[in-house]
Amino acid sequence: MGRPHIYVCGLVAYDGTDYHGFQLQLGVPTVQGMLEAALTACLNVPVRIAGAGRTDTGVHANGQVISVKLPWRHSVTDLQRAWNAHLPPSIAIRQLQLAPEEFHPRFSAIARTYRYTIYQADRAGNHSVPRRSPLTDRFAFYETRVLDLDALCQASVHLVGEHDFATFGQPTEGASTVRRLYQADWQIAEANLPLLSEYPGKRFVFTVSANGFLRQMVRNLVGTLLEVGLGNWEPEDVRLALMARERSHCASPVPAQGLVLESVEYPKHLGLFLN
Repeated sequence: MGRPHIYVCGLVAYDGTDYHGFQLQLGVPTVQGMLEAALTACLNVPVRIAGAGRTDTGVHANGQVISVKLPWRHSVTDLQRAWNAHLPPSIAIRQLQLAPEEFHPRFSAIARTYRYTIYQADRAGNHSVPRRSPLTDRFAFYETRVLDLDALCQASVHLVGEHDFATFGQPTEGASTVRRLYQADWQIAEANLPLLSEYPGKRFVFTVSANGFLRQMVRNLVGTLLEVGLGNWEPEDVRLALMARERSHCASPVPAQGLVLESVEYPKHLGLFLN
């Protein structure tokens, strides 16, 4: 008699620097590929997992959600331990639990939250400021120019609500470019680095939550807002760009390394503890 099958969902964190995104692709390393290979090594049978978001090359996650049906007769805790033992240090299963049959990590989601971090040197405009920051370059966009936090916040207000975001991305499926943003705001935090004293600075963190995102939408939004923070655009220009619904009105996207899929939210009736 074969092993009984169980259906589980899990919370996954990963450093996406060395991966060609989450989704499985032939011939290149992906997060999904590594997760499946590690699980197959545990089970000695091939498996296919589903994910909540198709993060792009170089994008990270703290709260990616996955699901998989697999043969297993031990505890879910034992499964999590075995799975993690076969994963590289850049990927970790943070939580694992039994999932209801109707659950799908992507289609059951009601909101996703991303954050983007810009690391700004304190001595902006000074040519002696290093152009690279080894302690932050994998997880933030290093900026030596002065940013205006108030202007960034004023511009972000125009994005909240239900809008057609055609200016800022392309749909992953279907034709609709309408999305509802629940949150789009900036915060600033000191980021002193005692191990590398020549890199004192601040973290400008953009947090955005929505019912869904277009392809490259967050990076395009941040790139456009960055133009406001640098004084090249006015906050009102972001509203006009949004209303234009044309890609030509969008500024260049920021690099991928500053972007993290922070969390995915699901209806409470599913009884998931993922957070």
